[in-house]
Amino acid sequence: SFALHPQEEKNSKIAFKLTTEKYECMVCCEVIRTIAPVWSCQNCYHVFHLNCIKKWARSPASQAEDGNSGWRCPACQNASTQVLTTYTCFCGKVNNPEWNRNEIPHSCGELCRKRRPGQDCPHSCNILCHPGPCPSCPAFMTKTCECGRTSHSVRCGQSTTIHCSNVCGNTLNCGRHNCAQMCHVGKCHPCQLTVQQVCYCGSTFRDVLCGTNEEFSDGFGKFSCQKTCDKKLNCGRHSCMQICHPEPCQLCPRLPQVVHCCPCGQTPLSRLLKLGCIERKLCTDPIPSCGKTCGKPLPCGSRDFIHTCENLCHEGECGPCSRTSNIYCRCAFKTKEVPCARLKNKADITFMCDKRCNKKRSCGRHKCNEICCVDKEHKCPLVCGRKLNCSLHRCEEPCHRGNCQTCWQTSFDELTCYCGESVIYPPVPCGTQPPECKNSCTRPHECDHPVYHTCHSEEKCPPCTYLTQKWCMGKHELRNNIPCHLTDISCGLRCNQMLKCGMHKCKRICHKGVCLIDEECKQPCTSLRLYCNHPCMAPCHPSLPCPTTSCNTKVMVDLQCECGRRKESMICSEASSTYQRIAAISIATKLTDMQLGDSVEISRLITKKEMKQTRLQCNEECFALERNRRFAEALHIRDNSDPFNIRSSGSKYSDNLKEDARKDLKFVSDIEKEMRTLVEAVNKGKHSKRSHCYPPMNRDHRRIIHELAQIYGIESVSYDNEPKRNVVITAVKGKSICPSNTLTSVLEREMQTRPPPPIPHYRQTDKNYD
Repeated sequence: SFALHPQEEKNSKIAFKLTTEKYECMVCCEVIRTIAPVWSCQNCYHVFHLNCIKKWARSPASQAEDGNSGWRCPACQNASTQVLTTYTCFCGKVNNPEWNRNEIPHSCGELCRKRRPGQDCPHSCNILCHPGPCPSCPAFMTKTCECGRTSHSVRCGQSTTIHCSNVCGNTLNCGRHNCAQMCHVGKCHPCQLTVQQVCYCGSTFRDVLCGTNEEFSDGFGKFSCQKTCDKKLNCGRHSCMQICHPEPCQLCPRLPQVVHCCPCGQTPLSRLLKLGCIERKLCTDPIPSCGKTCGKPLPCGSRDFIHTCENLCHEGECGPCSRTSNIYCRCAFKTKEVPCARLKNKADITFMCDKRCNKKRSCGRHKCNEICCVDKEHKCPLVCGRKLNCSLHRCEEPCHRGNCQTCWQTSFDELTCYCGESVIYPPVPCGTQPPECKNSCTRPHECDHPVYHTCHSEEKCPPCTYLTQKWCMGKHELRNNIPCHLTDISCGLRCNQMLKCGMHKCKRICHKGVCLIDEECKQPCTSLRLYCNHPCMAPCHPSLPCPTTSCNTKVMVDLQCECGRRKESMICSEASSTYQRIAAISIATKLTDMQLGDSVEISRLITKKEMKQTRLQCNEECFALERNRRFAEALHIRDNSDPFNIRSSGSKYSDNLKEDARKDLKFVSDIEKEMRTLVEAVNKGKHSKRSHCYPPMNRDHRRIIHELAQIYGIESVSYDNEPKRNVVITAVKGKSICPSNTLTSVLEREMQTRPPPPIPHYRQTDKNYD
């Protein structure tokens, strides 16, 4: 027996599963039958049902991404542009009905003849049509080793390289040395030997790797040391002032054949010779001066105004400038004027302005605030100092953005719960909470009730929720089902405790502490006055007599209009003066016929205006009622019929209701609209009742709703406590009815100025009425 190649073993397993019908399609997850047409991926060699792979290729989920065209294999995601039309075998031949009779289902039974992908092999596969990749080529061929000195016979499909035991010996990159490594793969390593180089001027040496670019950067194997050359020039008197250079030193710059102008360069020496100057013969001879201003540019000044030398034509460097230059501060925000004599180089003299930097530092929390700042990163030098996640230590890093790192401190002690049952073993990171424990809490509690909460790490236990009986704060009643932790319980009733004044009782709802907050009773005094028997109503004064003030109690005065419909209520103090005035008028009326000699009549002392004030004036509604009554008499209408709504429209709306309605006419109008809608819906619909709930409102608005509901025949009930007390109205079919005149229309008619109604028995009156 011999072992199979791993690839051949894998292919045999696939063939066995296809033959025994145990191979599943990856798309439908069902077994591939031997008679079913299939498709095999040429990249991963997975087998699928032909119909399944066709549906997959047409679905949007299979389309290739990244701009590639075609569809992706469900197994390896390899993009393919092949159009699936017919059923083919594993090696690519068209379907034949005889395939299913072969040893391997879906195989044509002939030689594969496919080229092995990924292998440098000229031979085709010589085994029968098979699923999966082709095995490695079994043919033998001769291969040389990496260095090319020896050769060996190996299998064609073998991808391993061949090495011999000889030294490589190939020439290295430097071209002067050979490789000393054993036979190896790839190129030889660069030469690692060092070579000593000398600079051009011969004053400096250095070591470089052999064959590198540094060794032959100039083509001569030398380098520049960047120092002054300092070699003697051809004149033998001066030295070369150039940087270390490969080319020969230049001629002496002071030779007569080199110098053709004066030192400032404005006048040629030929013109100066004509003027009597001595001809130069050696480089040491002085260069004649032209006598003009030098004019060479100096390093000071600016781009707009360049300073020049003001001395006469001279040799050597120019002297100091006598002008001034503007230099910038360190941050270039301000300038400063400096004498040029101090300014050899602008970078030498700098100053700092007083401008503070307002940019945010790198932490994003603090400002830079540096004077004349030139920093670009603006790193914050402060310590962060924020509390870490453990809430015990603070961040010691420089101030930064984002969240701080977790606390690095750890504890090597065991961390347990309060009862010690649950344990976290070290190392324990700082800030770790004690472990959870499912046992009952063992801490001492104030009450003796059973404990329902578990062991905890908090210092205080949760409040006890055991239901008990407790008295309210005012000791009015014993309340049941009160949690144990609640102490201040209010029963919702009035306190009713006698106050210190001994006259009044506390009107506050059951409360805690003393009854009077200001320690003084401010309730109205209930003692009766001597003259009118009304209560005093002044603030409580237990030890003092009642003050002598006017009585403000409202009383009904026997004043009415001619028809008797209107009556008036007045303040007690005003009512007494009114009674006196009425009495005086009545006495004066009785004495008008009496003659007592020369005495003056009392009636003359009372004016007509005062006489009119003894009786109220009828209003528009009184006139309307009188007119309707006269029409009823003229038409012989009985009293019980009431066709003109005389009784219902007479005293339907009370004066108090009208007075309250005038304060908020818009509110009254909305209420009446809602009531009329509710009554009409009930009387016309099938339901016998219909309700409406108003939102919470104050006491005055609720009173208006109750009075209007009584007039409309609607039931009204108030619910809930202050300040959420509201009203619910319910209209009943057959009981609720809408009045002919609404309260809003009555008030609007009263506010309008109308002339008095005409007399009914005139014909002109009837025409005007119509």
